[in-house]
Amino acid sequence: MNAIATAIVPAPAGAARSRPDGWLLAALLVAALVVLPLLALAWTAAQGSDGLWSHIAANVLPRAAWNTALLLLGVGALVVSIGTGAAWLVTAYEFPGRATMAWALLLPLAVPTYIVAYAYLDLLHPLGPVQGAVRALLGYDSPRDFRLPDIRGLAGCIVLLGFVLYPYVYMTTRAMFMTQAASLLEAARTLGAGRAALFFRVALPLARPAIAVGAALALLETLNDIGASEFLGVQTLTVSVYTTWITRSDLPGAAQIALAMLLLVVGLIALERHGRKRQRYASTLRPRPMQRQRLRGAAAWLALGLAALPVLVGFVAPSAYLVAETWQRLGQGVGVAPALWTSAWNTLRVAALATVATVLAGLVLAWALRLAQARRRTRLAATALRLGSLGYAVPGTVLAIGLLAPLAWFDNGANLVLGSLGLEPRMLLMGSSWALVLAYVLRFAIIAAGGTEAGLARIPPSLDQAARGLGDSPGTMLWRVHLPLLRPALAAAALLVFVDAMKELPATLLLRPLNFETLATWLYADAARGAYEDGAVAALLIVLAGLLPVILLARTGLAWGREGAGR
Repeated sequence: MNAIATAIVPAPAGAARSRPDGWLLAALLVAALVVLPLLALAWTAAQGSDGLWSHIAANVLPRAAWNTALLLLGVGALVVSIGTGAAWLVTAYEFPGRATMAWALLLPLAVPTYIVAYAYLDLLHPLGPVQGAVRALLGYDSPRDFRLPDIRGLAGCIVLLGFVLYPYVYMTTRAMFMTQAASLLEAARTLGAGRAALFFRVALPLARPAIAVGAALALLETLNDIGASEFLGVQTLTVSVYTTWITRSDLPGAAQIALAMLLLVVGLIALERHGRKRQRYASTLRPRPMQRQRLRGAAAWLALGLAALPVLVGFVAPSAYLVAETWQRLGQGVGVAPALWTSAWNTLRVAALATVATVLAGLVLAWALRLAQARRRTRLAATALRLGSLGYAVPGTVLAIGLLAPLAWFDNGANLVLGSLGLEPRMLLMGSSWALVLAYVLRFAIIAAGGTEAGLARIPPSLDQAARGLGDSPGTMLWRVHLPLLRPALAAAALLVFVDAMKELPATLLLRPLNFETLATWLYADAARGAYEDGAVAALLIVLAGLLPVILLARTGLAWGREGAGR
C-alpha cells in the first residue's frame, strides 16, 4: 500500500533524506552525553598550573603507573589461566559434579572486588580464624611465633582480583569451546594427539579471540577497582585519582591522572575489539557438539578439585564469612543500625531510577540502529552505539571526575535563569543524587543497549515491513510490535543494570551528596576504619543482590548449552 501511494503521489526529491529522524537524533544525544565528560576531563586537566603536570609526572605517575601495570599483568595472567582451564575442564571432560561446577564457576561474579578484599582482610588477619587454625595445627600459641605472609600488597591484590574476575574469561572461552567443531578434535586424536597437545595445539589457538575478549573485560574491571586496591595498600592510578581529588582537593591534578588512565583504557578497548573481530572464526564449523571424555578415579576427583578451587576462593569463603559475621552480630542483639537501612533505601532508590533511565537510553540506541539498518544507512547510528559504549569502558573514577565540570556548568546556567526569575539559586545536579543517576546511566547504557540489540536481532525484519505496510510510524511499531517481544531482553538488561548500580563504588564515592550513603560507601567507610563486623550486613546485602544476575547468566548459558547439544 505504501509503495502504491508513493507511486501515485511521488515524494519530492531528497525528502526522505532531509526529513529529520527523531530516533537517530535521540541516539546521538545519548552518545554526546557519554562523550561530554571525556571532553570536560581534558578541559579540567588544562586548568592546572604549568608545573602541575611535571610534578605529577615526576612524583605520582611513575609509582602509580608501575603498580597499575604490574597489577594488570598479574591479574591478566591469572584470569586467563583460571578461566581458560576451568572452561576446558567442564567442556571437554566428564567427572563427578561437572554439571554443578559449570554454573557454580560463575558465582564469583556476584561478589564485588572490594567485598572480597574486605572479607579476606579479616579472614587472613594474624588474629583471624585462618591463621589461628594454622597455628593450632602446627602447635604455635602466638602470632609472634608463626604468621602467614601479609595479604596487603601487590601480590595479595593480584590473587584476590584474579579469583573474582576470572568468570569473564570463563564465560567467553567456554562459549568458544562449545562451538568448536568436534571433527577437528577427533582428527587430532586420530593423529595421536594427547590431552595436553589437544588443548595447547588445537583448542587453545581456536579460543584465543574469546580469551582476549574476556581478559580485556576483566582488566577493565581491574582498572576500575578502587576499594580492593586501597584496602590492600596498592597505589594504582585509580586510587591516585581519588586521593588527589578527595584528600588534596586538586581537581586539575586528578583530571590529569585520569587522562593518563585513558591511554590504558584505549589499549584494552583495542584488545577487546580485536578479539571480537576474530571471534567469528570457527563459529560455523560445528556439525555436532564436542563429546566429553569421562575421567575416572584420581583424575576425576582431581578435576573436581581444580574446578571447585576458584569457586571456594572467589565466592564460598567470603560469602560464608559475611553470613557468619552477620549471624554473630544479630545473635548478640546488636541489631542493624538505622543509618544502614537509610543507606539501603538510598541504594534502592538511586539504582531504580538509574535502571529506568538506562534501559530507556539503551532502547533508544538499539532502536535507532535497527531503523538505520532498515534504511541501509547505519553509519551515524552505529557511531552513536559505539560512542555510547565508551561509558562502560571508562573507569567510574575517570567518569566522575569528567562529570564534575558539566554538572557545575549546568547548575550555574540554571541558577542564572532562576536568578532572572527572582528565585533563590540552588544546586540542582551537583551535590544531589541526580548526579549519581546520571553517572550510572552513562556508565551502564551499553549493557541495556547490548541486551536490547540482541533481543531485536531475534525479531525477523518481516515484522517491521508488515508494520510499515500497515502505516505504523517507528514509535508506534516499537510500542505495538517490538516491546511485547522485547520484554525478556529488557528485563534481563534492567536486572544487570540495577545490580551494577547497587555495587558501583568509585563513581559513588566521588559524586555522592553530603551525608548520603549507599551500601557500597557504607561498607567502604567501615572497612577504612577497620570495623569489619559493622560492614558485614551491608556486604551481604550487596552479594545477595549480585546473585540475581549471576543466576540469570547461568540459566542462559545452560539453556544455550542444552540447545547446542541437541543439534
